[in-house]
Amino acid sequence: MRPFAALAAWVLLVSASPPLPVDDALIAGDTLPVSLSEFHLLSGRYGEVPNTGVTPYRLNTPLFSDYAEKFRFFYVPPGRKIGWRDDGVLDFPVGSVLIKSFGYPADMRQPAKGLRILETRLLVHRASGWVALPYVWNADGGDAELKRAGLRIDVRWTHLDGKPRAISYAIPNVNQCKGCHDDGAGGIGLIGPKARNLNRDGQLEAAFRAGKLDRLPANAPRLPAWDNPASGSVAMRARAYLDVNCAHCHNRNGPANTSGLWLNWEQPTGPNLGIYKRPTAAGRGSGDDEFAIDPGHPERSIMLYRMQNLDPGIAMPELGRASVHEEGVALLGQWIAAMPMQDAPKP
Repeated sequence: MRPFAALAAWVLLVSASPPLPVDDALIAGDTLPVSLSEFHLLSGRYGEVPNTGVTPYRLNTPLFSDYAEKFRFFYVPPGRKIGWRDDGVLDFPVGSVLIKSFGYPADMRQPAKGLRILETRLLVHRASGWVALPYVWNADGGDAELKRAGLRIDVRWTHLDGKPRAISYAIPNVNQCKGCHDDGAGGIGLIGPKARNLNRDGQLEAAFRAGKLDRLPANAPRLPAWDNPASGSVAMRARAYLDVNCAHCHNRNGPANTSGLWLNWEQPTGPNLGIYKRPTAAGRGSGDDEFAIDPGHPERSIMLYRMQNLDPGIAMPELGRASVHEEGVALLGQWIAAMPMQDAPKP
């Protein structure tokens, strides 16, 4: 049982009264509530119990965030529906909220024990656009306080290899949120809830049956799970990893479009995917290597060099991590190593 599932079951047993309904007026308004509890989206210690109308969900391939456990929920106001899109994020109506909590167990080999939830981030869809609100939990888990300027928290845990780890965990400020959630028009947009990444465990079917999704095609797309070999080949899972972790910036219309390195799922194989592609302005970020992806040579590929680096001037992704995702690097290294080598193009 996942950590939140165990906590939620306990809270449901001891709750004396049902929570107040979700505050739709507050969601639609222009105030910035100081406390997360004012929305009535979640209840229980550390907000482990979703209120009526708040739906938990999981992704096939989630964004890496320093090995944090993440718990996701969405809310759609009564009478409204999410608009289907074959590509890109689903169209959540005004009044919707995307909710994501981040936390760490004391020992990742026993994730249900000693879970410490640090923050809950909201993306609130108002008539003026999406608003990012980061809330930091009190030590007792009774409520979370708005921290628009961001915060750093020292986090320690025992990793899967049995060794202790420690990081300075970064809760982003609202401007940093926009750095990843750039909608291409000066505002904030969604990056995670795409149909292909939500298509698992009957989630799309359940949303459609509940009247929360306006339609559901018979052959809905599905993104592989990057860490599940049964879900796709190494190449497919590597592409899924890049799509989720890199493509919100590295696409034709994203903040990194001028790099010419486009890593979204739809991008065909070729130089714009990084294969034998020389950097446009990587500077020392190239590590003296020549190509973003050097087929057959992960050790000579700029992409992996930057993923394995924590220097702020070199590291990619630039935000959202203070550690190297070793398993992700290994998957991409396996993908690149298996690529057929060709004559490299001349400069």
